[in-house]
Amino acid sequence: MSQCTAVALLPPPEHVVRYAVPGEPPEAGYVLCELAEHHTGEHAALLWDVDATREGVWVRWHGSGGCSSGGGSGGGSGERARLAGLAWCAAVDARSGDACGLFAGHPSAHDFDVVDPTLVEMDAHLDGHPDPADGP
Repeated sequence: MSQCTAVALLPPPEHVVRYAVPGEPPEAGYVLCELAEHHTGEHAALLWDVDATREGVWVRWHGSGGCSSGGGSGGGSGERARLAGLAWCAAVDARSGDACGLFAGHPSAHDFDVVDPTLVEMDAHLDGHPDPADGP
């Protein structure tokens, strides 16, 4: 199953802007939805994990971009993204033993069953090409 292609532009938080060096404002950044395509509900991207609470801090937003989860263009349509601390999904891939890297109760396939189409294309392009770091 392919990964959702929704993207959101997140402006820097106001408290970060307030402390920025004058004339050097922090830049907005893009996040990509990590759920499987055609998921329901909000898009989601992991920002960081918190070992102390055993959860991840996720940005959640509504918007379009290859999903059936609803209108707008997260972050650019006037809708506000929100941050949420969410527990990790407990699923484990029986083939590899890898844990799912999404949040508990996520609305789509587990991340070990989701394929990033950009990485697939990059792998196909690089297959058979020597790594320049390996030398002549």
